Amino acid sequence: MKNIKILMMAFVAGLGLLSFTTADHHGDRQGTERSSSVKGYEVGDEAADFKLKNIDGKMVSLSDYKSAKGFIVIFTCNHCPYAKKYEDRIIELDKKYKDLGYPVIAINPNDPNVQPEDGYQQMIDRARQKGFTFPYLVDEGQKVYPQYGATKTPHVFVLQKEKGKNIVKYIGAIDNNYDNPADVSEYYAQDAINALIKGEPVKMTKTVAIGCTIKVKK
Repeated sequence: MKNIKILMMAFVAGLGLLSFTTADHHGDRQGTERSSSVKGYEVGDEAADFKLKNIDGKMVSLSDYKSAKGFIVIFTCNHCPYAKKYEDRIIELDKKYKDLGYPVIAINPNDPNVQPEDGYQQMIDRARQKGFTFPYLVDEGQKVYPQYGATKTPHVFVLQKEKGKNIVKYIGAIDNNYDNPADVSEYYAQDAINALIKGEPVKMTKTVAIGCTIKVKK
């Protein structure tokens, strides 16, 4: 009888260990899948095209820009203080480089159910208030920003057309001082675009994007 009790205890303990191990493994697997799904692009990767709704109600794709040499894709939003600080500089980037073949394409990646200030109507109002000169697209369903690997607003991806493909040439911040444009000493995005226009390699290909986290529905 004593031996039977020992065997029963060992059997129950073994089931518990099996259950614990399986749960841990499943959790790790889920975590790996989540992290790999938001890994995004690296410099040198081909960026896939997208089709997103603009604030004028029309759908916009990179392929619509037949004469573009590349793009300044910026994930940004309405509510974030960092994004607001950069709005005028984003407008300046578009005005400076659009006619040179590198237009700004702004994308709002945030879920408006999490951050109501980033709703579609609020995007329309903000663009009108600031006088945006570029498309301001909504990432409905939050499908595009994970492809790019954007994690902040703002987060910049400079692309260049090469043999019909949009190749990532720079990822990161617009410059090195979000708070005061007068104190900027490193113009990361501009330097990257200027190098591409001159046919030179981009020296600083990646920096850390500084801004608010992207708001995702749980």
